[in-house]
Amino acid sequence: MTKKIAVPVNETGILDAHFGHCKFFALVNTDGDKVISEEKVVPPPHEPGLLPQWLGEKGVTDIIAGGMGQKAIQLFNQNGVNAFVGAPQLNAIELVKGHLDGTLNFTANYCNHDADHECGGH
Repeated sequence: MTKKIAVPVNETGILDAHFGHCKFFALVNTDGDKVISEEKVVPPPHEPGLLPQWLGEKGVTDIIAGGMGQKAIQLFNQNGVNAFVGAPQLNAIELVKGHLDGTLNFTANYCNHDADHECGGH
């Protein structure tokens, strides 16, 4: 089964904790448990609800993120993108390989947008 997995990353290819304000997205194409290709793309300027639609239009099937609000998760799902949150800050290929082979440990979603929100006010 082929997938296109998005990972919000910084300049060095490491997971960016805030997907909505990341510098790049690594788009990783996979077939079964094999990584086929990776490309870095610059996202459009942050606007609520835009990234789920934009990534969905690019054919993304999954997103691996550190933290994400419930509304964003719902918007990704509505655009046909499965959201996996609580990922550690590793490089995109390590995250994707771990996700595909079942060894990636997801922790709690650390950006839940509750009243005591401390994610930089996004």
